[in-house]
Amino acid sequence: MLVYQDHLSGDELLSDSFAYKEIYDGVLWEVEGKWVVKGAIDFDIGANPSAEDGNDDEGVDDQAVKVVDIVDTFRLQEQPAFDKKQFVTYIKRYIKLLTPKLEVDEKKKLIFMKNIHAVTKFLLSNLSDLQFFVGESMHDDSSLVFALYKDGSSNPTFLYFAHGLKEVKC
Repeated sequence: MLVYQDHLSGDELLSDSFAYKEIYDGVLWEVEGKWVVKGAIDFDIGANPSAEDGNDDEGVDDQAVKVVDIVDTFRLQEQPAFDKKQFVTYIKRYIKLLTPKLEVDEKKKLIFMKNIHAVTKFLLSNLSDLQFFVGESMHDDSSLVFALYKDGSSNPTFLYFAHGLKEVKC
């Protein structure tokens, strides 16, 4: 199994159990999330509580909740939305912090630098529709994970900076 950690914080943000699609020459990864039910499950064992003088919900403490699989699995923490100025400030700082990590692979660095402006423009054009997440540590300088509900979908699409992820074999 492969786990993808944030280069800057070390938080686990994704694994190979979630398929991704590369966009913007591989600078962004799109990952489809989905809503799932987590918690207690009600099993129908065929008993008829009214015929047995019982109450319909006798002894049941239903703690089931709907969660987004990726958010729950990687314990992502939602952050307040950014305005345009805050987002541009974040991106500038992120590029400055991430670039030294890319020095080992000059080709990766060139692809990142060539495409980051188009990616930033894309994210800015969707800024009001994005949800922002960080890893479990909530480190100030970590990568952001973005959630976007595309074309009226009920399931979110997550966007990751691929160059900000470090592949770790488990």
